[in-house]
Order: sequence, then C-alpha cells, then structure tokens
Amino acid sequence: MKWLLKGLMWAVGTVVALALCAVMGGLMALAIAYPNLPDVSELSNYRPKLPLRIYTAEGTLISEFGEERRNLTPIDKIPKAMKDAVLAVEDARFYEHGGVDYMGVARAALANLGREKSQGASTITMQVARNVYLSSEKTYTRKIYEVLLTFKLEHMLTKDQILEIYMNQIFLGNRAYGFAAASETYFGKPLKDITIAEAAMLAGIPKFPSSANPIANFDRARERQLYILDRMVENGFITKEQAAEAKEQPLRIRPANEGTRVHAEFVAEMVRQMMFAQYGEETYSRGLNVYTSINTDDQNAAYAALRKGILDYDRRQSYRGPEKFVEVPKDPAEIVAMADEALTGHPDMGDLQAALVVEASPRSVTAVRHNGAKITMTGEALRVAQTGLSAKAGPAIKIRPGAVIRVTENSKGNWSIAQVPEVEGALIALDPRNGAVKALVGGFDFDKNKFNHVTQAWRQPGSSFKPFIYSAALEKGFSPTTVINDTPMFFDSSVTGGQPWEPKNYEGGFEGPMTMKRGLARSRNMISIRILQSITPQFGQEWVSRFGFDADKHPAYLTMALGAGSVTPMQLAAGYSVFANGGFRVNPFLVTRITDHTGRVLVESQPAGPVETNRAIDARNAFIMGTMLNDVARSGTAAKAQGQLKRPDIYGKTGTTNDSMDAWFAGYQPSLVGVVWMGYDTPRNLGARETGGGLSLPIWINFMQTALKGVPVSEPTPPEGVTRVGGDWYYEEYARGGGISNLGGAGLAPPTEADPSAEGGGAPAPSEERNRILDMFKN
Repeated sequence: MKWLLKGLMWAVGTVVALALCAVMGGLMALAIAYPNLPDVSELSNYRPKLPLRIYTAEGTLISEFGEERRNLTPIDKIPKAMKDAVLAVEDARFYEHGGVDYMGVARAALANLGREKSQGASTITMQVARNVYLSSEKTYTRKIYEVLLTFKLEHMLTKDQILEIYMNQIFLGNRAYGFAAASETYFGKPLKDITIAEAAMLAGIPKFPSSANPIANFDRARERQLYILDRMVENGFITKEQAAEAKEQPLRIRPANEGTRVHAEFVAEMVRQMMFAQYGEETYSRGLNVYTSINTDDQNAAYAALRKGILDYDRRQSYRGPEKFVEVPKDPAEIVAMADEALTGHPDMGDLQAALVVEASPRSVTAVRHNGAKITMTGEALRVAQTGLSAKAGPAIKIRPGAVIRVTENSKGNWSIAQVPEVEGALIALDPRNGAVKALVGGFDFDKNKFNHVTQAWRQPGSSFKPFIYSAALEKGFSPTTVINDTPMFFDSSVTGGQPWEPKNYEGGFEGPMTMKRGLARSRNMISIRILQSITPQFGQEWVSRFGFDADKHPAYLTMALGAGSVTPMQLAAGYSVFANGGFRVNPFLVTRITDHTGRVLVESQPAGPVETNRAIDARNAFIMGTMLNDVARSGTAAKAQGQLKRPDIYGKTGTTNDSMDAWFAGYQPSLVGVVWMGYDTPRNLGARETGGGLSLPIWINFMQTALKGVPVSEPTPPEGVTRVGGDWYYEEYARGGGISNLGGAGLAPPTEADPSAEGGGAPAPSEERNRILDMFKN
C-alpha cells in the first residue's frame, strides 16, 4: 500500500510539473512582448542606492551615511566560495535553467505533497524580479507578474548580470544590502577575504535576515551555516574534507556596537555636511567615496589622549550621582531582563559603560551590564564614588540597588565606578606645511555632545595668544634680549573710563627687569601688556590678522596682550602653523579626493607647499619666535614637553584664562602642529590650580608620543637676515646696538596709556571693555 501511495504521488507530481511547464512556456512567450511589464533594460547598468563612505588617508573606513549599507561589487570580484554558497542553497541549477527551474518545481511539489519540510521553487532570477520590481504580497497576480518578469530578465540580461544584481541587492539584516556589506557588518572584513565557513554563514541569512543573522541569533545562523555546507558538498562545490574543516573553523562575529575601526565621528560629520552642501540628497545614494587627510594612527591617538585627559580631570571632581533610579525585582531571574530595560536610553560611551546596581554597600558594589554580565567592585574601584556610598549621601547621589551608574574596565579586566564627564575638550593636529588635518577630535563623545569644539567653540585663548603679540614686537625693533620691567601696573578710572584695572601675574608677585624671551617663557602678564602698550594695540590688532585671526574678535585694547579675544582651536592651530612653516599662512583642509562608486575621481585637492603669495610674516620673524617658543617648551611653563618627549625640536605655549575657565596648549614640531583645549560649554572655573600646563599639555604630550614616533628631529635653518650674538638670535640691523634694548627697565616708570608721548602710548580703552578686564587673564 505504501509503495502504491508513493507511486501515486509521483504521478500527480509529474502531471503537475508538466502542466506548470506548459503554462510557463506560454508565459515565457507572452512575457517577451508583454507591454505593461516594467522596463528591465536599466538593470544592464545596475545602480542601486549606495551610501556615502568616508575614509582616512590610508583608506580605513571612518563612517558611512545612507539608508542602506551597500558596497557594489562586480561579479568577477565576488569570491567563488561566496557564489558557490549562494547557489548551493538558493539555486544550484541557476546556470542551467531559463529562469524557472522546472525540475525544482517538481521536486518542491513532491516534497510538499509528501508533507516533508516545505520547499520553495523560486530561482535567483525570480527573486531578483521580486526584490527589484514587485512587492512581497503573496497573491496569484503578483506571482504571475514575477514569472513574466523572470522570463524578461533572462531574455535581456546574462546569467552573470542577474547573479551580480542578486548578490548586491539582497537584504541581509542590520541595514546591510549585498554580501560585500554583510561581510563588513558581520565579520569586519572585506568580501575578498571571506572563508568558506564565513561564506556559508552569510548565504544562510537571506531566508531570515532580521532574526537569523549571526548578531541577532548566532545559534540559528550556525544551524543554517551547517546546512549550507552540506548543500555545497551535495552539489559538488566543495569536498567533504573542506566542509569538515569549515565546520570546525571558529568565527569571530563583529559586535553590533563596535562601530568603526577609527574614532573620527566629528570628522565624519564635518565631511557629511560638506558633501550635502554640494550634492544635496544624492549624497546618501550616489555612492560617493570621500578620502580625507586624517591619519588613522594619529586620529586614534588623539581620541585616546583627549578622553584620558578629560577622565583624569573628572576623577578629581565630586561624584555627581547615578544617572537614573529604578525598582529592582526581588526575583533574581528577572534582574537581567530588568537591567536591559533600565539601561535603554543609557548607551555605552566607548569605555564608559552603563550598569544597573543590584547590591551596594560602602565596601562593595555589584552591578549588571547590558549583556547580563554581573560585575563586583571593591576597594580602589569605588574611590570615585565614595561620597555616593557614604551613609550620609543625599538621595540624589546615593548609590543603591536600582541605580544606573557608569563603569569602566582597565587593561587587566578589572572594573571600577566612573561617571560621564561634564567638562569638554578638543584636539586638532595639522601639517603646517600644507594645512592637511591629521587628527581632529571635537569633544569627549560625539553621541553625548555633537557640538564640534574644534571649529565651533569661540573661546578666549589666554596666554596661548601671547606669541602673536611678541611676533608683532619683533617688527618694531624688539629682540629676545630686550629688557622689560615686570613691575605692577595700574590704570585708574580716568584712563579706563570705567573701573580701575590692576592686572596681576598668574603666580602673583613681580620679578622686576627680565628679557623678553624670559617673559614669554615665564608667561608674565606685565611683560606682555608693556609690549603691546609700546607697539600700540592698533598695530597688534593688524598684525594678528596676518595669522588668520578675525580683527573684530580681538579689539585693539591692552587686554589683547592677555588673550582676551576669541579664537577656535582650528584658528589657533592655523596661527601656530605660521611659526612652524617659516612664515606662511595655510588654510586647513580635510578632503583630499572624492570618487564615485566605480572609483572615478570627481574631485582631487592636494594643496601644494608654502608659496610666497601666502606669506604672512617674514621668515626671520618666524625663526626667532621659534627659538623663544622652544625656550618655553624647554625651561618655561611647558618644560614637561621636551622633558617627556625627549627631543629638542618641540615648541609651544600654555594658556589659562581668567578664573581658569579655559585651559590651552598650542605647540608644534616642524611637521605637525597640535592644539588642545579644555573647558565647560557654559564657562565656569575648572579649579583653583588648574592650568593649561596641568590639563592640556599632558594631553598634547600623550598624543605627540604617538604622532612623532619615527619622525626625525628637524633642526631649523636660520634664514637670511638674522645673526647670532652671545647665544641669541637678532635681526641683523638690531644685532649690535639697534632696536629697543630696554623698555621700562629697573628704576624706570613704565609708559602708560594716559601719556600719548610715551613710547607706544595708545588711546584709553572704553568703559565697556575695561569692565571686562579686572584681573582678566592669567598664565
């Protein structure tokens, strides 16, 4: 009886298959001439939506923008293992049938009649027709259109063209379209490097792209992988030995939150905005590839250095309390699910990870992470949050079960309590020879605060601005050995037009007569004020504009000598580049090349080196300023720079503004300028003893240790027009008795703004300006 039933089923299946074949044959003839079907000829030049991709100078992907992650890959560039895996599971007879696999239809009909596991009979061509032109609704009308389109596609395109479209078009979960994008998404590697084991896992995703991909459900994806490897053996694509080896290969799945391999989120957003201004909405679908001047190693070093500096500062601040409080379930089995829910809305910020406290005491805290992992912290790991663990802690900062806190893991795998910093920072590094931006970090964390402090934050530069005033003085006859008196200065209301002004030095006290170069190295405010008073604030304002600073943001008052104007870190870096490159103004740039998805160059921009038309200051001015800035980094307020980097070609200046609201360090080696800033978005005191030398300089040094690794020492060549006398450099015309040798020296009353006949005397500042400058700036 059993054999009779099986024979009957075969007979029925054969009849059904033959009937279908007849129908299909008729439909095929109809399809070729069917007037209402979509025009498929455009698929011969297949152009899907391709995202905007942004790369470093070395070609490392920074970011991509677009609805669909896709990397259009020609069929001849797709590895054989990937094609074989897809054909094995989707359409083994793809190169043999004419679009509809009649044998497959019969096999599926028999399997379904026999109540075996349901089988489909859609070929790859049918799937292309459905995915490109039709909806996914399951109706007879749509199925007929699918078959008609299948025949038309087979008539118009080659088999390789159809397979290429399929392998680039298919959705594979996590916004990945096509197998090239999926390889990057799930394995973090290009498709060309795929193994048989990895290819089989990717080929199993299309059936359940959202629920059976290796990130969403590895076990289910693994089950599909093993099935496909067996199918590849059955169809002769690989041997049993290759399949056995592939089944044993361990797979490293890229975590969903791993992000890019280079932390340049602020760079990516800058480029996205530039591209959108040029290409509009096409930016996200045209397949543009943008190559930047960013150096991968330098960028990652800048990101790590800035974060470390900010976190080091924040550890010295009071604990501000948990981010949220929730009720913890009594049933331990429910805690993991509860943690998942509670931590929603508190995404990890790099190494600062969110966790839900389940047990807490002054000596021990146990918390649960997003992934359900339980961590316990004791001893030193609790130091940051001691005030929150005290019995006297207020309810807002008390760490107790149900508190959402931040934790961080060190290199040894030990966890400790941390908190999200409130302070912000920025780091910009560029090549002074052409303006190429090598590293840019616009803030502590892009997801926390998208405001780009490198380009958008206008802050007072404090003493980091003094070198530009000193540069102006060189043009007025000053030299590094000009003696200037560091003695008190006082401007009464008749001079200021408002409140009296009695500027101070940051460290207090006065040191009397000293050379101009020592005044810069020690960052003495009285020296800078007397210099600007002598050359006039009006000349100083005109001079600093040569470096790219906006004149209207640096009013022509004596407070300009102390950095009372406004700059962005990007501007300050460009200004210091003039000293570093011998006197030439450069325009910072980020984009070097734009190509389309085929690699055709659309835009290429590689600015040349300095040219005389871009000269900002004389070469000898830049050289002598360099010698003074080298003294600052060797024995002045930035002495740690040369001490820790162990190289003589380091130059720079610290800066700390009034009430320590901004902390700066701007410095360079002749091949790289770097500027670091720290402060609060809403300006407030960083701390009574917090300075640019204590906050920003260590970040700069940390970054430069990586950026200057392997860079040879560069000794500047003295330009024409300078001469050395007694170890100091001078303009030739001032070397022996010329220029200004003494300004307000010992026993001499300093010139004042009230006396227009005094050397360099200028007009008094108006009331609204002087009201801002009571003890305005320090160090």
